[in-house]
Amino acid sequence: MIFDPLIPFQYDYMQKAIWVSTLVGGVCGLLSCFMTLKGWSLMGDALSHSIIPGVVVAYGLGLPIAVGAFVAGLLAAGLIGWIKEIVSLRDDAMIGVVFTTFFAIGLLLISLYPSPINLKMIVFGNILGISDQDIRQLLWISAICLITILLLWRDLFLWCFDPIQARVIGFPVRFLKFILLSLLTLTAVAALQTVGVCLVVAMLVTPGATAYLLTDRFSSMMGIAFFLGAITSFLGAYFSYFLDGSVGGSIIVLQTIIFLLAWIYAPKHGILAMKKGKNLSLLTEVKQT
Repeated sequence: MIFDPLIPFQYDYMQKAIWVSTLVGGVCGLLSCFMTLKGWSLMGDALSHSIIPGVVVAYGLGLPIAVGAFVAGLLAAGLIGWIKEIVSLRDDAMIGVVFTTFFAIGLLLISLYPSPINLKMIVFGNILGISDQDIRQLLWISAICLITILLLWRDLFLWCFDPIQARVIGFPVRFLKFILLSLLTLTAVAALQTVGVCLVVAMLVTPGATAYLLTDRFSSMMGIAFFLGAITSFLGAYFSYFLDGSVGGSIIVLQTIIFLLAWIYAPKHGILAMKKGKNLSLLTEVKQT
C-alpha cells in the first residue's frame, strides 16, 4: 500500500480538526507567555476545570455553552481573589479548593440532571465532532483574544513582570488583571473542544515555557510561543489520523517533546549550555589561581 500524506485532508472532519486546532494552539501559545511570566499555570488549570458547572447550567437554560463556561470561569477567578483578601492561605491552596469544588459541582449537576452533555467530551475534548456553529464560536473567541493581546501586550507584560511598578506609574492593574483572567477563561472555553479540560493547562503553559528557554526578549517569546502552539497543534491533529489516537493527546505529547529538547539544547538556558558555562567558569578560576 502506497503511503499518501494528503489522506487526512480528504476528509472534511479532519480538515476542520487540523485548522481549528492550529488556531486554538496559536492563541494558547500567545497567552501561555503571560501565564509563564506571571506564574499562573495552576490558575489555568483551575479555570479550565471550573467551567464545567457553567456548561451544564447553560445547557439546562438553553443558553450557549460558551456563555455559561465563561461566566463560571470568571466566577471562580473572582472567588479565588475574594478568598485571598479575607483568608491568609497560600495561593495554591485557595486555587486548589476552588477549582476542585467547581469541578465537583459540575459532576454533581451532570449526575442529578442527565443530559446529552458527554462528560468524556468535556474532559478530553472532541475536536473530530466539532460543528460549524462551534467553529464560528471559536473564530470569534480567537479573534477577541488575538486583538486584545496585540493591543495590550505591553501593558500586560509590565503588570505580569512588575505589578508594583505598573501600579506606581498609574496602570489600571485591576483592569489588567480582569482582562488577563477573561482572556484565560475565553481561551479555556475555546480549547475545551480541542483537548478538553484535562489537557488545556498544558496548551496554556508548555509553548510559553519552551519559548522562555529560547529567548530573553518577551516580544520574541510571544512569536516563538505562537508558532510552537500553532505548528504543534497542526502536526498533532495531522498525525493523530495515522496513529488513530487522541488529537489532544497527540498535540500535548508533541509540545512536551519540543519542550524537553529546548530544555536540553537551548543555546543559553539549556542544560548543556549551562553545564558548559559552569565548566568554563571553573576553568577560568583554575587559571586565575
